[in-house]
Parts: sequence; structure tokens; C-alpha cells
Amino acid sequence: AYTSIGPHGPFQPAAAAASANALAGWMANAAASSSVQAAVVTASSIPVPPNQVPIVKRPRTPPGTITMLDYQNPDHEQLMKRLRPAQSVEEVSYPTPPRHQTWSQDDLPRTVALTLHQGSAVTSMDFHPSHHTLLLVGSTSAEVTLWEVGLREKLVTKPFKIWEMTAFSLQFQAAVKDVFVNRVAWSPDGNYIGAAFSKHLIHLYTYSGSNDLRQHLEIDAHAGSVNDLAFAYPNKQPCVITCGDDKFIKVWDLSGRKLYTLEGHEAPVYSVCPHHKENIQFIFSTAIDGKIKAWLYDNGGSKVDYDAPGHFCTTMIYSADGSRLFSCGTSKEGDSFLVEWNETEGAIKRTYVGFRRKSNGVVQFDTTQNHFLAAGEDHQIKFWDMDNVNLLTQTDAEGGLPLLPRLRFNKEGNLLAVSTTDNGIKILATAAGLRSLRTVEAPSFEALRTPIEAAALKNGVDAMPRNMEKSRTVEDSTEKVKPWQLAEIVEPVQCRLVTLPESTDSSNKIARLLYTNNGVGILALGSNGIQKLWKWSRNEQNHSGKATASVVPQHWQPNSGLLMTNDVSGVNLEEAVPCIALSKNDSYVMSAAGGKVSLFNMMTFKVMTTF
Repeated sequence: AYTSIGPHGPFQPAAAAASANALAGWMANAAASSSVQAAVVTASSIPVPPNQVPIVKRPRTPPGTITMLDYQNPDHEQLMKRLRPAQSVEEVSYPTPPRHQTWSQDDLPRTVALTLHQGSAVTSMDFHPSHHTLLLVGSTSAEVTLWEVGLREKLVTKPFKIWEMTAFSLQFQAAVKDVFVNRVAWSPDGNYIGAAFSKHLIHLYTYSGSNDLRQHLEIDAHAGSVNDLAFAYPNKQPCVITCGDDKFIKVWDLSGRKLYTLEGHEAPVYSVCPHHKENIQFIFSTAIDGKIKAWLYDNGGSKVDYDAPGHFCTTMIYSADGSRLFSCGTSKEGDSFLVEWNETEGAIKRTYVGFRRKSNGVVQFDTTQNHFLAAGEDHQIKFWDMDNVNLLTQTDAEGGLPLLPRLRFNKEGNLLAVSTTDNGIKILATAAGLRSLRTVEAPSFEALRTPIEAAALKNGVDAMPRNMEKSRTVEDSTEKVKPWQLAEIVEPVQCRLVTLPESTDSSNKIARLLYTNNGVGILALGSNGIQKLWKWSRNEQNHSGKATASVVPQHWQPNSGLLMTNDVSGVNLEEAVPCIALSKNDSYVMSAAGGKVSLFNMMTFKVMTTF
């Protein structure tokens, strides 16, 4: 028997030892067997908690002890005996990378850079895995919105609707009214977007850049609310994992075929955490009764059960390098718990302090830079150093935050998106984050903004668009770069050089240079009026397919061999002021080199019109 402890106490050594012994057996067989997929009992890297809107129903009082459950099934006992190793087994783990040598509060995004107006309360956010200013947002209106934070622009908004009306009964269609988004998430490669809704459905979109968001798949995933969604790649097969009020976890391939149904929770499932270590792939799930379960990609039932601190809604996140595991949850009484786990022993390593008041919802948290934790509580964003249980610092982001703000770091950790009480989003930034936002704001992008969203130039500096406010903090603390001034490169070590093919003609100087909106190409307008295009493709050297100095792009032309050539007849090229602008969908480009303005089709290079 294990010593009974209160709901807020730490794991007992006896429980941790029993758990570690069982877990080591699973690890040993995972390493030894090539025919059976095994599970490691370590929680997975999971995005931010799904929602704080109505707390999921049917809570159940968990037992007072925090241990691995004692299974009474004889088959399970025989299985554990067979899997338990004869010798000690080292845990499969990520190598610990060299740590940043010096850290300060300046490494945290705390300066309010801008405010976006979403229009309805934000429920979930996720930054693109490689385009670090591209923010995906879900809301209580059930809209899925894509923001280019640097441009302060809504690239696309997808209102909720049933895509295949004929596939669902009228009764079902009536049941999915008044729906909201519980979770939005990017796939790790940035090619898919997933949205889980509060009633039955998930939607998957394909994303190929700019505002090109296309319907891919609609799944009637669960009876009741779909509480979480995550992408995973078991056996190199892309799939999406969902969980819901029906107490099930389901695994789907990207054609909509259901691969597995994981059954065993006794309460609605709150979150899912797919993860892998080397060739070991598994799923962790948490339910609203505080149970944490581990699963293989099969239908064989859960392998290990734990009770989470607080015995209620909990989510788990790994540090970016996979070396440290954290969880954050809130009890039914409103007490919040942020802890680091000892993976090897299945015990709590440290409990962070700094939560001040009881919460009616669930605290959201995130990690960044393998060094910091952040949680939204008491109308503030609170930060911790992973190595110190005491609160590091906090910010109210100049006010306007809800009691439990949603929050999400970008993958570089230099931007932090935070929800506001007035249905908006504040973007907090570090100094590096502010520089990255100014880079996207560069004058060459002005032509991409729509008349409604763009404001007039005032004294050569971009004014505030209608749907956003720039913080005075940023205006006071950062020096604006005017269009006629060159920005100073303050960190040359971050610069890289790549020479574009077919660009070394000394008689033709490049007058204007412009990235395509989808991030996979560069347009160059020469002083002689000829326009050239280079593209990067997705391959082994460039997994994202985005612009990079690490891979040389290809000079691209249509099969016709046409060049995009502007009319420069009668033009003094030395006095001409070339100009170039690209449509937001990258289909058309307008340019001139002192003569007529030409509109080119980007696929054929044909001149559509001149004026």
C-alpha cells in the first residue's frame, strides 16, 4: 500500500520507484524489439491547453494516492513480468545541448509591439513552425484566422460551416450550431492546419503560402466536444490525433481513415501529447479526472496511469530540445500547479511558485528557448527560469489582459502572443523580435497591403492601420527606420551569403529586390528593366522549401523562355527610379524602370497590360 497524501502533495518515493521499474521494462523492450512498437512513459511535447471556455463535464473524484494504478487483470500482470528487464536499463533520451551561457530578462518578450483586433474572444493560438511571424488563431466565433503579424494583416479568415452538408443528418446539423474553436495547430512541416471544434468536428486545411488556405478534410471525430488536436508521424506516416468528451482518443491518417481508437479513460479527455524518442513512439493523454495515460499506436489499451497534481485538467509540454518535461494544471478548487518532472523516476522534480489566486478556468502555459516558462494568470503573464522555482518576473502587457490569458511563443522565442479582454491579441517582443517585425514592415511590402488595412504615410513613417494599435512603448523605445534610411545590421554573425544563379552580369545592376509572399522565391528588377525570379524547392537540404542562404535557389523561367521585360524605350536608365509590387497571392507582379508600368503573369511571364 502507498502512503495517502493530499491533492496538492508531491509523489511519494515508493510510488515513483514502482512506476520507474514498470517503465524501464517498457523501454527495454522498445530497444530490443524491432517487431513490436513500445512506449516510453514520458509525456510528450504538446501545444498550449485547448480551451478555458466551459469546463468539460462529468468530473470524478480521483483516489488520494498518486501512483501507477494496480491492474487486477492477470494478462496485464503477465505482460509486466515479461517486459520487466533483468538488468538496469538506461532511458532513451534526447542529448542535452549546450546551454546558453548567459541569460537575462531581456531574453523574454515583454515589450508590447502591437495589438491585433480579432473580433471575437481568442481560444487558441499557434505560430508557424518556420515562418515566425505567421500566427494561427481560433476563437469563440468558430473562425480560423491567419495573421501576418509583421504586416498587421489578416491574411485569411475561415468562418465555420459544415463542408459536406449531404454527409450529415439535419439533426446533426442542428446540433453543431453555437460552436467554437477548442484548438488550432500547425503540422510540424507547416503544410497543414488543424482546427478542433466544440461539437463533433475537426477541419484540416492545406497551406501553401500567403493566404492560400484550402479545405482538405472534415471529420466527424467525436460525440460532443473535440477538446484537443495534435499532429504526429508514427512510422513516418503523417496523422492527426484527437480527443473528446466521449472519453476516446482517435488517430486518423490525412485521408480521413481512422487508424486507432484508444479507449480507457473514465472521464472526458482534455488533451493529447504525441511524442517520440528515437524509434519509440507513443501518446500521452490527460482527462478531467486528473488521469494521465500512456498509449502505443495500437488498440491494446493504456499502458500506464498516473494522477496529475491537482487531479483535474492538465497539459504537458517538453522543452524544445526534448530534454525536460513540464506540466501545468488547475484543480477543481481553482489551485494551479506548474511542475517539472523527473522522467526516469516518474516523479515531480520541482514545483514552481508564484500563482496568487484561485482560478475559475484552467491556466495556460508554454516554454521557450529551453530555458523559460510562461503562464497566464491574474491578468498577467508570469515567467520562470526553468532552473528556479521562484517567479522570475511578470508583466501586465500594459493592461487589458483577461484573468487567464491565452498565450503562445513563436518557435524562436522572440515573440509572444497574448489574448486580451477586448477580443484582441497583443504581441510582446524581445529586441530581436522587434527587429524581425521591422524587417517584415520594410517599404517593399507597402504595396501588398489593401487600401483599407494600409494607412497613409506620414513624414515617411508608416502610420497605424485601422485594425491595430502600435504600442507607445515600442515607439518610445525603438528607433524607427525611415524608408530612405539604411537599417544598421547590429548582429553581423547572423548574416549569411548566397549568390543567385544568372545574377552576376556586371552591366545590369539590381535596382529592386522582393521576396514572394509565400517565402519560396525572390524577384529582382534590374536597372535595364528585366525582371528575374529565383525559387527554392523542398528537398533533403531544405525541408521547409523556404528562402534560405544555406541552399542556392534555382533561376526560374516558364517553358516558353519568356523574360519579364519592362519597356525602357527613351528612358535614361541612370535617372530612372525602378519600382516593383507583387500581388498577395504571388500570381501577378507590377513593375517599371522609368517607362510604362507593366503587369506580368507570374506563371507565364506574359504582359497582361501596360499603362
